[in-house]
Amino acid sequence: MSHWIELRSLRRTEGTVCILSDIELKLGAGKTALIGPNGAGKSTLLRLMHGLLRPDAGSVIWPRPLTQAMVFQRPILLRTTVLANIEYGLKLRGVSARERRKRALSALERVGLSHLVQRQGRRLSGGEQQRIALARVWALEPQVLFLDEPTASLDPLSRHEVERIIGEIAASGTKIVMATHNLGQARRIAEEVLYLEAGRLLEQTPVSEFFHQPRTAAARAFLAEETG
Repeated sequence: MSHWIELRSLRRTEGTVCILSDIELKLGAGKTALIGPNGAGKSTLLRLMHGLLRPDAGSVIWPRPLTQAMVFQRPILLRTTVLANIEYGLKLRGVSARERRKRALSALERVGLSHLVQRQGRRLSGGEQQRIALARVWALEPQVLFLDEPTASLDPLSRHEVERIIGEIAASGTKIVMATHNLGQARRIAEEVLYLEAGRLLEQTPVSEFFHQPRTAAARAFLAEETG
């Protein structure tokens, strides 16, 4: 299959404000970073692809059904234990209790939180909560994972650990689509870049090409400002 997701003439407005305009793109396997100035439309684009929002015009096309999950900047956790948080999504999908426990414990071990299974998830640090959120989606084994600024509020040590986990999820075959303001993170994780500005997709290019020789004046100006 040449591509996993296709967007055709996608448009989204909020009131009288155009958030995204005429987005055309195809995404294949691998790791994609969405970058651009504040208000460019990155988070909205993720939500449209994931189905949390509906476009005002255009369409999101999945050539074949793929399982999806999404992790937000601020983790959404239940008022219960770490283990129950991981098992919740599996329960909704009808996974047996025995298999839920097995997959949840395995995911927690992979994110380095197996010692916290009976702790209340909402009482842990921000970095630990984000790792719980990643463990929960990893246990679901999604084919596509959307990430919206997953390390924006984290300290450097927690950010490093979350990036490691994202890399391992990607290595298992999951397509990663991640919005980030951290250009270093985009270079470390992504294979291609989508550059958005003022609601328009201006570039879709390999990550090395984008950072060394961006195609548009807008992207060059953005990189010059962000890198000093």
